[in-house]
Amino acid sequence: MSILSGKNILLGISAGIAAYKTANLVRLFIKAGASVKVVMTPASKDFITPLTLSTLSKNPVQSSFYNEDDDNAVWNNHVDLGLWADYFVIAPATANTLSKMANGVCDNLLLATYLSAKCPVYFAPAMDLDMYKHPSTLQSFQKLKEFKNIMIPATSGELASGLVGEGRMAEPEDILTFIENDILNKLPLKGKKVLITAGPTYEAIDPVRFIGNHSSGKMGFEIAKKAASLGAEVTLISGPTQQKVSHSLIHVTHITSAEDMYQQASAAFPDADIAIFAAAVADYKPKHVATQKIKKADSTLTLELEKTKDILASLGKTKTNQFLVGFALETNNELENAKAKLKKKNLNLIVLNSLNDKGAGFKTETNKVTLIDNKDRVTQYELKSKQEVASDILKEIIHQINA
Repeated sequence: MSILSGKNILLGISAGIAAYKTANLVRLFIKAGASVKVVMTPASKDFITPLTLSTLSKNPVQSSFYNEDDDNAVWNNHVDLGLWADYFVIAPATANTLSKMANGVCDNLLLATYLSAKCPVYFAPAMDLDMYKHPSTLQSFQKLKEFKNIMIPATSGELASGLVGEGRMAEPEDILTFIENDILNKLPLKGKKVLITAGPTYEAIDPVRFIGNHSSGKMGFEIAKKAASLGAEVTLISGPTQQKVSHSLIHVTHITSAEDMYQQASAAFPDADIAIFAAAVADYKPKHVATQKIKKADSTLTLELEKTKDILASLGKTKTNQFLVGFALETNNELENAKAKLKKKNLNLIVLNSLNDKGAGFKTETNKVTLIDNKDRVTQYELKSKQEVASDILKEIIHQINA
């Protein structure tokens, strides 16, 4: 899955011959999972039709502050467009448009939107060789970079004039790759390996029955998705769950029992930079597992249980440079129990939630957590979606590893 999946991309098109390539660029953004809107300069419509771009983007294309052909003219709000976008890509960016951007000229909808945008702005220059090398154009490049806009360098090749040289707009596939790589390289967990466990474990009684718990795995999966969106390479070890994830940076290993999880986590832990153990691992398992289904004979059934391996405590003993995070689900003396667990298992951070809090715990879309670190700092959060809780947890981890 592309890092652009789920993002809003505003594509600005100015009046250069390379505008014909933007149909393919829109298609690539859509294929990457992004939502796309297009804003054009009036003159750019001579090179590609708004109908083509609106069909591909599945959104109306805007090129003026209001629609002149509409009897009930509606204002096209450049501020709303700028706020909607997660990324603003101007391609092709002609010498004329670049000069106006660099000098604050605001004589069309694209430029007004540019001046209103709060998101990262990428621009892909496209012009003839002499224009590309002209001092005024080079000055525009420099000023825009000083504004923290990101330039997608032009390539060398055959130009519209028939000359061969620098000034050819980067190909749509290269623009997509450039943006993806630029975003990834700036993410706070880029280059980090994150190990996450999620879901319950099932401890077999016989070939049919097991001991388990009500964990859905959603919290761990949300943490995995958020970590990947922040650039991390994620190893997700999951017990039996209906949760699904598809992301190029997330490798999922499915397990069943606590012993399975212990083996997989122990193998992955030495390479991890951050390890987050969100799984609800069984504390006990049947000492003897029947090879055949136990028949219902007596009115009672007695099972002898034995402790499972304590994965978190075991890895806490072998921890070197890993940032280790555990979870504590409590029903009484919550804070004291969580602090004791953090110390006993050599954790950097523990995430406490209580079954006494409405909306927290298993099989919910929300969670209410308290974060406690190994310096005895306690941070309480309100009830939030598990997606938001995942963001809070990772924000705190990033803050601590960068402190």
